[in-house]
Amino acid sequence: MIDPQGPLPPEVYWRRRLVAGLGAAVAVIAVISLIVWLSSGSGSTPDSANAAAKTSASANAPAPAPVSSTPSAPPSSEAPSGGGEHGAGGDPSAPPSSPATPAAEPAPGVPGMEPCADQSLSVVLYTDKPTYTVGDQPIFTIVTTNGGLAPCSRDIGKAAQNVIVRTLDGARVLWSAQDCAPDKSVNVQPLQPGQQVNDTITWSGTTSSPGCKRKRVQIAAGAYQATGKLGERESAPITFNVVPPAQAPAQQ
Repeated sequence: MIDPQGPLPPEVYWRRRLVAGLGAAVAVIAVISLIVWLSSGSGSTPDSANAAAKTSASANAPAPAPVSSTPSAPPSSEAPSGGGEHGAGGDPSAPPSSPATPAAEPAPGVPGMEPCADQSLSVVLYTDKPTYTVGDQPIFTIVTTNGGLAPCSRDIGKAAQNVIVRTLDGARVLWSAQDCAPDKSVNVQPLQPGQQVNDTITWSGTTSSPGCKRKRVQIAAGAYQATGKLGERESAPITFNVVPPAQAPAQQ
């Protein structure tokens, strides 16, 4: 069976057997290559599917919330209350509101009449005499005039008035009517244009200090100046003299 049998020469049959064997070998190699290729392709499919699934899940996952640089406050152990500073339903974390500032009381006046502005008033101070003796009690008169063109009202009571006595050069205050036991009475009066009102203030002739905290001393003989005030409106200064008491003549 190994030796070729037939009418043709043996070489022909050997060549035919060689070609058939090579063809069978090529076919076997092709089948094996196909099987290997199919096996490698099917093995990589799950990995590709897993990678695609992971990519899709990453794309659909929600973005992480931004991290705040401010540390959060520790939880309070106290339950919020509806009353107290926050009021009903108030937020305990909100800062307490500042107390409301009470409204300023309106200046007293006459109904239907505007109060007199300081700029529309004229204040003049007078003394009852130009010279006093040490120990006298000078009487000052404050004259207030409405220098405006319209009627107005103004408090001309003791609480709004003041008389200030200074040294002659005006450098040092010796006495103020508002220092010791000031009179706080109020006297609101209507003032027509050009109308004058006056009031008097008596001085004890001694020194004073704000709040009457220092000992009061009788002033010495000399020359002094005084000014009168109504509110912030001040008069021009006036001068007066204080002389020593007259000495009794010596007996002979």
